[in-house]
Amino acid sequence: MKYYSLNHNAPDVSFQEAVIQGLAIDKGLYFPESITPLPQAFFDEIENLSNEEIAFAAIRQFVGEEIPENVLKEIIAETLCFDFPVVEVEKGIYSLELFHGPTMAFKDVGARFMSRCLGYFNKDNKDNKDNKDNKDNKDSKNTVLVATSGDTGGAVASGFLGVKGVEVIILYPSGKVSDIQERQLTTLGQNIKALKVDGFFDDCQDMVKKAFLDDSLKHHNLTSANSINIARWLPQMFYFFFAYKALKKQNKPLVFSCPSGNFGNICAGIIAKKMGLPIAHFVASTNVNDTVPRFLENGIYDPKPSKATISNAMDVGNPSNFVRIQEMYNNDLAQFKKDFSSFTFTDDETIAAMKTIYATNGYIAEPHGAVGYLGLKKELENHPNAIGIFLETAHPIKFLDTVEPTLNVKLPIPKQIESVLGKDKISTKIKTYEELKAFLG
Repeated sequence: MKYYSLNHNAPDVSFQEAVIQGLAIDKGLYFPESITPLPQAFFDEIENLSNEEIAFAAIRQFVGEEIPENVLKEIIAETLCFDFPVVEVEKGIYSLELFHGPTMAFKDVGARFMSRCLGYFNKDNKDNKDNKDNKDNKDSKNTVLVATSGDTGGAVASGFLGVKGVEVIILYPSGKVSDIQERQLTTLGQNIKALKVDGFFDDCQDMVKKAFLDDSLKHHNLTSANSINIARWLPQMFYFFFAYKALKKQNKPLVFSCPSGNFGNICAGIIAKKMGLPIAHFVASTNVNDTVPRFLENGIYDPKPSKATISNAMDVGNPSNFVRIQEMYNNDLAQFKKDFSSFTFTDDETIAAMKTIYATNGYIAEPHGAVGYLGLKKELENHPNAIGIFLETAHPIKFLDTVEPTLNVKLPIPKQIESVLGKDKISTKIKTYEELKAFLG
């Protein structure tokens, strides 16, 4: 499998090169040269397959022969070491819970998969170098530079903690992530370092992208663990296969609503659909950062600076992965609209939805899931015979300052969170790209 830049002005690369580079030299995101549908027999028998078997069948074509089959299966097993329950919230509406991993956010899957792929490639580089001259192997070291609007930082920190040959530097916007999110990325130490940026997520992301293209930083072997990296992004397709497996016996069309910030989840879901997964419709549910809903209304892609909301992981003004979605529909807006809708909701609407969901059957949704629920309810008006699934992307405990007063509940502290509560937060404050460069050295 080869990957090409969506800016179409860079050489095609292998899976390994795309993972290590993160971003193409022409600033474009990488995209697979082909998407081959899975055989119908796979979908006919999916309920008899384990999650690991499903994931292997889904991801294999994108990895090719660059990771041996037995190693890839080990990577998948280590990635999927927790459950992905589908919980009925009200009749015909389900929550797909993606928060049962080590940092209690959906990004655990992509971060764990990518870290293990990168670890394998670094091992391969080290072994080759040792076999040649047994000299210092600094060339095999990579620096993972990642921006986070909330959960990415913690997932990447956990996924890459202790991975040999990899240093992780996480940029996050000061005062715009929750306390628990901040603790998950600032308390681990070892090969994990955090930079607190005086600005918004878009500022963090712009710094990361600029660093990739800075020739003076090439010696750091920079790569990213944001969803711009194919190894972080592609495994997110697994969720949609798992949900289909769980709901297949109901024999109804499926509508998926994804709380959307950088649009990685919904983009991966569209990949799954292109591979043959029978999904009737997608909904990109956003907070007031409404670049994509506005695009669907007027056909003009006009990103604006992000605004802070209670669903902070979605506070993205210029979603990176939307260009990948456009590529899959050949930039044909009419075809795109057949499969895809997008709606925007305010914080007040989000809070009202959290209360409604809780009053219905006692289900506790955090702000991102509530936004997903709102978009799903709106779209199901056009699909009366469908089953609706909204992605619950993080555990409510990560947003307890909003969840507890809104629902008048006291949330128990999960063991994954207890481990970071008593630790000191360690980060370095920066404001400009030049300060980032100075930090990198």
